[in-house]
Amino acid sequence: MKIRVVQIWGFLMTVLGWIFVACTLAMEGWKIASVGGMGGSAIIKVAWHWTSLWRSCFTDSTAVSNCRDFPVLWSVDGNVQIVRALLMSALSLGVLGFVLSLLGMECTYIGGKEPSKYRKIYTGGWCHIVSGNDGKIIGTFYVLSMKLSTICISRTGVLSTSGYGVYAQNVSAIHVDPGPTGLQFDLGTPVFLGLVGSAFHMTGGAFYLWSVCTPLCGGQKM
Repeated sequence: MKIRVVQIWGFLMTVLGWIFVACTLAMEGWKIASVGGMGGSAIIKVAWHWTSLWRSCFTDSTAVSNCRDFPVLWSVDGNVQIVRALLMSALSLGVLGFVLSLLGMECTYIGGKEPSKYRKIYTGGWCHIVSGNDGKIIGTFYVLSMKLSTICISRTGVLSTSGYGVYAQNVSAIHVDPGPTGLQFDLGTPVFLGLVGSAFHMTGGAFYLWSVCTPLCGGQKM
């Protein structure tokens, strides 16, 4: 298989993964809880409580929503701050990976000669992988500080995936022990879309590494 074919596939996958992760930042419904709608009632009414990384909303059965934007940064819940930081860090590192990868791809005419281009795309590939790979330390620290189980986060293993892992762990804790509100929240679409995007992002980075592994190790080109 030609080096440039592998690199183009890596580029397409990292772009798709980066877009997925970026979209989840703006999406609504990270966690959702429904109220009512139980069988046997004379009039079935359903309402939904849902939140994103930026606001919390209540939608009644007539589709009217009342929302409350989260206040300033230092007054937001710790888990929300952690998720925001992890995802924004992942996106920033992903942009650096795009720049290095474009300079290092064989099908581009910038970035110098082959040995230099190989090193650039190798570094860019690691940027894409680490943009999904460095956040488990922060996620574990958060869970420890909240005296919750560390198993979910310490095994997550990805910057962006760690963000979704922190959020999912928090939602699962609320689901088990809803507290005085009695609302049992479930995970929404953005979390699952983000996990898929993280997988694409890391797979694309692995393709970059694969494309230059043999030349950098002193072997022959693919």
